[in-house]
Amino acid sequence: MDDIFVARVMSSPVQTVTPDTLVEDAAEKLLEEEIGSVVVVDDGHLVGILTNTDFVQIVAERQPKDRTPVSEHMSDTAVTTTAQIPIAQVAESMIEHGIHHVPVVDEEGAVIGMVTTTDLASYVSDLQPARA
Repeated sequence: MDDIFVARVMSSPVQTVTPDTLVEDAAEKLLEEEIGSVVVVDDGHLVGILTNTDFVQIVAERQPKDRTPVSEHMSDTAVTTTAQIPIAQVAESMIEHGIHHVPVVDEEGAVIGMVTTTDLASYVSDLQPARA
């Protein structure tokens, strides 16, 4: 799989929010779009990621719902990749960091896609012959 690149399996376009987006609004976006993460951008540049795992923690910690901005809960050390990286390398990075979502950025750092464990599993399952 060293010859299969991120561009082939990434999801695009990516759903984004800004650091001052309210957590409640970001959660609504996840539900509406049926996705597992949103990328946090400031002036078009990646500053973090907020995943469904983060929302589990938010719900566990906050009762009742509050008006907290995304910047209070996002991971600001997001691991990224580019479109021309082999998917095997991205998969290894996901395992190493214990993550399920990797934003894909261009040369300037702008977000152009997202690779998830679901994307990788779907690609690999399409390669497998059907079992009788």
